[in-house]
Amino acid sequence: MLKRFDFETYSGQPDARFMPAARRKPFGVTLRQTPRARLFGLELMVSTRAHVAEELVAMAKAGECATVQFINAHCVNVAQTNRTYREVLDRADFLLPDGSGLTIAARLAGTTLGENLNGTDLFPELCRCAAERGQSIFLLGGKQGIAAAAAQAMQERYPALQVAGTRHGYWSASEEDRVVAQINASGAAIVLVGLGVPTQEIWIDRIRDRLMARVVMGVGGLFDYYSGSIPRAPAALRKIGCEWIWRLAQEPRRLFVRYVLGNPLFLAASVLHAWQARDLSGRASLALKHGIDRIAAGMALLLLAPLLLLVSAAIRLEDGGPVFFRQTRIGANGRPFRMWKFRSMVIDAEARLAAIRERSERDGTCFKMKHDPRVTRVGAALRRLSLDELPQLINILAGDMSVVGPRPALPREVVGYQPDARARLMGKPGLTCTWQVSGRANVPFEQQVELDVKYLRSRSILADLALIVRTVPAVITARGAY
Repeated sequence: MLKRFDFETYSGQPDARFMPAARRKPFGVTLRQTPRARLFGLELMVSTRAHVAEELVAMAKAGECATVQFINAHCVNVAQTNRTYREVLDRADFLLPDGSGLTIAARLAGTTLGENLNGTDLFPELCRCAAERGQSIFLLGGKQGIAAAAAQAMQERYPALQVAGTRHGYWSASEEDRVVAQINASGAAIVLVGLGVPTQEIWIDRIRDRLMARVVMGVGGLFDYYSGSIPRAPAALRKIGCEWIWRLAQEPRRLFVRYVLGNPLFLAASVLHAWQARDLSGRASLALKHGIDRIAAGMALLLLAPLLLLVSAAIRLEDGGPVFFRQTRIGANGRPFRMWKFRSMVIDAEARLAAIRERSERDGTCFKMKHDPRVTRVGAALRRLSLDELPQLINILAGDMSVVGPRPALPREVVGYQPDARARLMGKPGLTCTWQVSGRANVPFEQQVELDVKYLRSRSILADLALIVRTVPAVITARGAY
């Protein structure tokens, strides 16, 4: 229900909403003095969601105006070709970094961002603060009923929240004046506009002087999540910075270009930006490698989803046991983590190891047996084609592994390492590496160590690409795969 602005009872006393900017109380000085990180020529705020929400609501209450926009990887891509949009961003009061892509770009450029200030997580914080300070909000955008449903969800969470009004995001040019009048008549202190990038930013910039609201933000498809029309990604996927994979799975046709084509484009722009900002070597190069790892793993999981489902069904049908096998492995700098694999052995394989340990066909640290009696029929096929390793894409997304790197060792193996062998723990373990494309299990352990250490000391993006290319024929021929 809209809260109408009562023009008849207006006292004529100065109202901050109608005052020139120079006469308004500069309440946002704390927010305006918040540290910034410069990326792609844009000044991004370095802060926390709680601080930003508190300050924006405080500014609205005090009559201080602000235009706020979010910047994610897609925004950067659009700004490269849309000059008008780029100029609009330069005129905004606050730009908030949104998404893991910005974090990767910042690391490459040698700078640091604060919390991920994405609109989806900031929205409830903003509503909480607005409810506490008695500031009303207006939601504009989405299909018919979406903004209203999102507003209702927030009022159920924060009963004191004042929703001045809502409206869908579809209108003709001739209706624009009526839309602006509706927002102004509502008396809303904060207006959230969800029309999509770059439409919302350009529209806000064009009509900003006509809006009486103190704080105006472009929020993209935020209302869809809180209205319940589109489910949000699981927390685990959000935590590792891969919410985009979930979004792509939800709307593949609409978001294919943005993510499948846009993510590599953004990564290339990030590398170029980093190269201009500083010498791309050492830690910067390593950050790029990890960024490429996560994007590649996310895309691989999407493309291989049908195959993963078939493998899962085959494992389950053979003996009714669990599909996955999780085991503690040792990662970079000796840090343990839980590694995922498709189960290729009988359920009690670990318990049976002691009985066959002496039959190992490899001298030294690692146990290997070409015809291991614990391997199932499906497991043998998976091992021959290395399909049992595919779930480790999850470990790559989580940041525990890399696409290219030494194979992750078992704790009992690491305990027996000689000093020179411990050097293979200098980097993240990977799905493939030099010795794995040179005969895998046929390569003696001492030579594996030598090849792993040599790789870690001279690793590069080009070297990784070469090893990935060599992995394909190594998997097809299955030499040393057991």
